[in-house]
Amino acid sequence: MERVRLEFPEAAIVHRQPLTVRVTDMNYGRHLGHDALVSLLHEARIQALAALGLSEWDLGGYPSVVADLAVQYQSEARWPDALVVETAIPAPQGKALTVFQRMVHAEGGRPVATARLNLLLVDPASGRTVAVPEAVKTALAVAGGA
Repeated sequence: MERVRLEFPEAAIVHRQPLTVRVTDMNYGRHLGHDALVSLLHEARIQALAALGLSEWDLGGYPSVVADLAVQYQSEARWPDALVVETAIPAPQGKALTVFQRMVHAEGGRPVATARLNLLLVDPASGRTVAVPEAVKTALAVAGGA
């Protein structure tokens, strides 16, 4: 079986967000469920962008959509584990804003999962994708992600 293997770009970290596994995040296996993991990553991504003065619904004047998501699971997390989600955003190339996230246990740093997603910016008038605006590139460069 071929597994997804993601290389987390340490040099492009723009934010670290502490989170806690909630009891509602647990699945029947009594660990963090996939749907909850995606939701926690989304929360951390929103917080990371906010720290840069950006938002998913207004990236340089354009809303974004998630084009794809890859997740590499590395260990389990359970209620009430304290976690940290590190968000890294390398310099944008073309029309995609690639976001890497690594979820680790706050104590000891053991990885729970690493994820990569691509955000596309869309012109609401035409429905077409647009290049990442300079304002977004500048905000990332100031944060050290570009």
